[in-house]
Amino acid sequence: MSTIFISVHTQVAIIMGSDSDWRIMRQAFEVLESFEISCHKQVLSAHRTPEDLSLFAKACEAAKVKVIIAGAGGAAHLPGMMAAFTIIPVIGVPINTTSLQGLDALYSVVQMPKGIPVATVAIDQATNAGILATQILASFDEELKEKILAYRHKMKQESREKTKNLI
Repeated sequence: MSTIFISVHTQVAIIMGSDSDWRIMRQAFEVLESFEISCHKQVLSAHRTPEDLSLFAKACEAAKVKVIIAGAGGAAHLPGMMAAFTIIPVIGVPINTTSLQGLDALYSVVQMPKGIPVATVAIDQATNAGILATQILASFDEELKEKILAYRHKMKQESREKTKNLI
């Protein structure tokens, strides 16, 4: 059994089933980093280290983590298992790792039983998970709210500028 330490300054925990998932989950980390949100990142396997999930959930609660982003492919039990261990909001990121192109992961993450919700983003869309986590935190933080509104304004401007590309 491993020892799990999470800083009390951590607002969001990013977990994934394998280090190979980091290629996708890095997107969430980069979004959160751009908003100066403190993160903890860790590999946890719902199938290989299930005992660690319970310990991790308790460590997150003790550190007052606000949101957990969990990414997994295949059977993708990690987000749902984490949601079962804590009332901290969990955002699931289904990852395309199989010949089913991530649909197996999507169905696994989105089809949670009544009473144990997992917010779910599209396959491989860890960026949206990072943005959703930021929006959740911004609900209680005016400075962060202004940052997310500025981010959205910038997106609007960039979208409007794209008309110039139509020649």
